[in-house]
Amino acid sequence: MSTDPRLARDPRRTSTPSHPPPPAPQDSQSQQRPASRYNGVDAISTSANLSRDDGGFKLKFCTVCASNQNRSMEAHLRLSLASYPVISFGTGSLVRLPGPSITQPNVYPFNSTSYDTMYTELNGKDPRLYRANGLLTMLERNRSVKFGPERWQDWAIGKPRLEHRDDRGSAGVEGGVVDVVITCEERCWDAVVDNLIEREGKLNRPVHVINVDIKDNHEEALVGGKAILELADMLNATAREERDKSGGEWRNGASGGGGSSFDDRVPDVIADWQEKWPTLPALWTLAWF
Repeated sequence: MSTDPRLARDPRRTSTPSHPPPPAPQDSQSQQRPASRYNGVDAISTSANLSRDDGGFKLKFCTVCASNQNRSMEAHLRLSLASYPVISFGTGSLVRLPGPSITQPNVYPFNSTSYDTMYTELNGKDPRLYRANGLLTMLERNRSVKFGPERWQDWAIGKPRLEHRDDRGSAGVEGGVVDVVITCEERCWDAVVDNLIEREGKLNRPVHVINVDIKDNHEEALVGGKAILELADMLNATAREERDKSGGEWRNGASGGGGSSFDDRVPDVIADWQEKWPTLPALWTLAWF
């Protein structure tokens, strides 16, 4: 472990939002419970086409859930349609989708199995079941976004992602780094933060890790996707303000002096967002790539 003092402590104990988040939700068996019906991204074409006065400035985002299937992919799609650079991952050991019973999930490896392969297999097994529980519709959405689920722990941070140039939201994240990671469950947030500590911040690049706790069903993913997009808009607006104030630099404050910076303001942005979305408990820390 590096002797860098930033890494000698658990950032979760030293970095907290200015307003304490609501209590953490109860643990769930979200990966294996039967999914409710997925009806697609409601009204997203309308919201995605709204003009955003961002001056061409866009933060880079990463969305994360357990299997890179439901919550992270809903958010990935929404952010990409709003022209944000975005990538997405799962933190589980394997991709798990509901099967005919809670003890018979459909299990796939990360990184090598395409959403199209999963769709074809499930459609061949029981099209009536998997259409009724929304999995086929979900996979139809996913395969229009990227090739297949990726595992966070296998991500080579800082390595160019040229093989992902056809993914939605890939423009802007070709360099393999992002500014903000948004997880969709507290255990995923824990996994991301722990993994970043293990990696020892070799790029010396700050990254905000935010958890928006979303129940793992299709309806809640739709709501959570809207909330994450609104949070992204608020964060992006704040970063743009800092950039305009300091003549181009948005991380270190005006002229690098002791003024405010985007990093300083993130907890307040999250606190303001949390007031609008009180049913989606939030966590935050500043970590390092």
